[in-house]
Amino acid sequence: MKQLVLSKKEIGSTRLESEFFRQPTMQVASDLLGKLLVRKLPDNSCLAGIVVEVEAYLFDNDPACHAARGQTRRNATMFAEAGHLYVYSIHSRHCLNIVTERVGLGAAVLIRAIEPWIGIERMATNRGLPAADSIKPDFLPRLSSGPGRVCEALAVNRQQDGLDLVKGQEIWLENPVDTVITSTWSEKVDARIGLSQGKDLQLRWFMDGHRLVSGPASAHSHGRWWQFSHSRETKEARSPRRIT
Repeated sequence: MKQLVLSKKEIGSTRLESEFFRQPTMQVASDLLGKLLVRKLPDNSCLAGIVVEVEAYLFDNDPACHAARGQTRRNATMFAEAGHLYVYSIHSRHCLNIVTERVGLGAAVLIRAIEPWIGIERMATNRGLPAADSIKPDFLPRLSSGPGRVCEALAVNRQQDGLDLVKGQEIWLENPVDTVITSTWSEKVDARIGLSQGKDLQLRWFMDGHRLVSGPASAHSHGRWWQFSHSRETKEARSPRRIT
């Protein structure tokens, strides 16, 4: 069990530092659940979402890792200092990864899903979703469930590849502060999604039962059924019960 404390305080005061990202990749993946991913746009407005699903890509014995065949121009950021953003394109979409461990190793954690917390309307605009769709039950999963959707919602593309998450001002990760909602939830680990190699490795971490986690509902203990209060712009809230 892990306890997550969420806040609606102004963001930017509890950023994760280099030491967090230098941990072993699998540890970083597990610890990223519940963290707040923040994106500051050129007009100084901010978007933010709670990380609910990630995948680890390891430097050793992981054929699905982009670094498995060595450093190239395309994957160079994976070999940078821990705490940098590695963004790559696939099928005209983008995927956002957090570089981990030591320089030159080539390991990262993919952000697969977030629950919108701040700026949900702007995220919907970025995704091309009509405002009227916000009342539909599948609105949030369509907004930011899956790595391509996360990048579109946060306006992240290859231009953000290589950004410093520790010192930069465009995108970063932080621990929410000032308790507003305290919830107890379960973490699950399963195989990664959509791979042709290394598909049996148990390297996907997610919040059990969270509605925005991608992949099959059967991977959860009781299906997908809960979410946190998902934004500052809405009064609707569905908080998780204790999962035993």
